[in-house]
Amino acid sequence: MRRVFIADAHLVNPEDHNYGLLLDFLSGLRGNTKTLYILGDLFEFWIGFGQSCFPHYRPVLEQLEKLASNGTDIVYFEGNHDFHLGSYFTATLGATVYPSPATLAIDGRRIHICHGDQINTKDIGSRIMRLFLHSRFSRLLIPVFPSQLAFLAARHMSRASKRKHGERNSRCDYRSLLESYADRRFREGCDAVVTAHFHLPFVSRRENGGEKTLLSVGDWISQFSYGELNDGSLSLHRYR
Repeated sequence: MRRVFIADAHLVNPEDHNYGLLLDFLSGLRGNTKTLYILGDLFEFWIGFGQSCFPHYRPVLEQLEKLASNGTDIVYFEGNHDFHLGSYFTATLGATVYPSPATLAIDGRRIHICHGDQINTKDIGSRIMRLFLHSRFSRLLIPVFPSQLAFLAARHMSRASKRKHGERNSRCDYRSLLESYADRRFREGCDAVVTAHFHLPFVSRRENGGEKTLLSVGDWISQFSYGELNDGSLSLHRYR
């Protein structure tokens, strides 16, 4: 059975086009998908609070619950918009949650999986923000910080970041950045790297003591791209 990789939906409103398409896509995974890997930023913002604090996410959470109850394993790699997922995702969905990159043994291959926001070492501001938001201190603030206020603050930061996105794209060759990161993981013995964050869908393969694969899954905002692992081979697909 296949394994599926998705990332960067940045869900906000159930009435949004990308939100509806993702619900349809997740529904179609039931009964034919062994594992769903979510590589971060499925939500525009989620930090620690239980799902009752985010009623607009209830539709997608219900689809994930149905997937889990039908036998699909859910593995979540936290991104830079979703942190401290912990108890809700592990207790309710039975999900495995990784706050940082990890190298996993899957179908006989060593696959390095990450959201990708730590790859660009020159993006100091984002790295500092991630360090704070993923810290124990920010986790301690969750019970005393109103969830709606947190969501509004996150939306403001997100809009500011998106305004600078074009400028960052003109300065950085993200594909080369990802290729260099993957090469380092290959030298460490990994067979494949799967990443997200840069909203750049592509697959790169090379021979280096066996086939090595870099899969950048793109996003679920306008590209609706996702990755699959079948019989040890990684591939990139678009939904509809």
